[in-house]
Amino acid sequence: MRIVWFLLFLGIYGLLSFLLGWSIKSWLAAFGAFRWEPPYWAVFFAAAFSPIIGRLHRVLKPLAVVGNVYFFLFEYGLVLSLAGALIVRLTPLDPGTVGTAASVVLAVAAAAGYRNAHSPVKRRLVLHVDKPGRSRTLRIALASDFHLGIMSGRRHLQQFVDGVNAADPDLVLLAGDIVDDDAHWFIRRNMGDVLRRLKARHGVYGVLGNHEYYGGQIPAVVEELAKAGIRILRDETVLIDGWIHLTGREDATNRNRKTLEDLKREAGLEETRNTPSFWIVMNHTPDDLKTPAEAGVDLHVSGHTHRGQLWPNHWLTRRMFELDYGYMKKNRMHAVVSSGYGFWGPPFRTGSRSEWWDIELVFLPEDAASPERRRG
Repeated sequence: MRIVWFLLFLGIYGLLSFLLGWSIKSWLAAFGAFRWEPPYWAVFFAAAFSPIIGRLHRVLKPLAVVGNVYFFLFEYGLVLSLAGALIVRLTPLDPGTVGTAASVVLAVAAAAGYRNAHSPVKRRLVLHVDKPGRSRTLRIALASDFHLGIMSGRRHLQQFVDGVNAADPDLVLLAGDIVDDDAHWFIRRNMGDVLRRLKARHGVYGVLGNHEYYGGQIPAVVEELAKAGIRILRDETVLIDGWIHLTGREDATNRNRKTLEDLKREAGLEETRNTPSFWIVMNHTPDDLKTPAEAGVDLHVSGHTHRGQLWPNHWLTRRMFELDYGYMKKNRMHAVVSSGYGFWGPPFRTGSRSEWWDIELVFLPEDAASPERRRG
């Protein structure tokens, strides 16, 4: 059945690509600029299927770059082609004029999207916690979805390291999809050397995302990140500074991952009622906020959604997740979902912007905390 579905997908994708190619051909022909039809279609379909071709062998991987750019052209080109065909039918405008206008719109969207993807911003968030802590504040740098590899590399990563170090955080959390599929490019370009420069009082921790699993090189990824000073938590909890419990969950791609209740029991979190403690959970995909909210998690952080990355894909992510981006408070739990620092596929962001979060947690004094929270 998987083969049948894959072939069906290829058929639909091929047909839609043909319609896009036909629109581009018609626009070129309107100016008398179209020549050599067989070579045109050969090059066009090679670009259209380059994401698949690029996965056949590592030598062909650079073709994936072409394919990633084509995905942007595919999504917006189809919409503009359909809109253009409607305009030509309903107005006296000729195909050449409409096609040129559509090309300008596409170029502007690409320029803006490239800037949004490669000019990351810092999101500042101050959260007041109705719970005492051993320190008055805790500053966390949160980022996700770097997708470090053939498309996103050292220069983009260096901006992150410089920004985080300037913020002087107590803790750095990397919420999955740090490496994009094949770890070869991460290792070959020595990106671990850049990550190694991250500074935080209590260390740098991360979890795996779905793309690390897609790459099928989990041991290599974990080892390389460990060399870079990043401890990957795989269904485990660590105690930081004697009062911060940090739980890192395996990605939902791993069907054998433990339940949050199992992790809570293993960490002995039921036994911390009479001592100051704060429980943070990292889960790459924000697919379930109800369970951690009911389990007593204080801060839940995720990524994965990219907030759709390309407009209007965020309409879909909004319906898929209770929180697809930003901050919300569920019961007493604070939840944050980042749109990601990097990008997947097209090196453009038209529906979101590359970012990292500077989160400052402000703890209330013992006598100001509610009785219920004092009991744990």
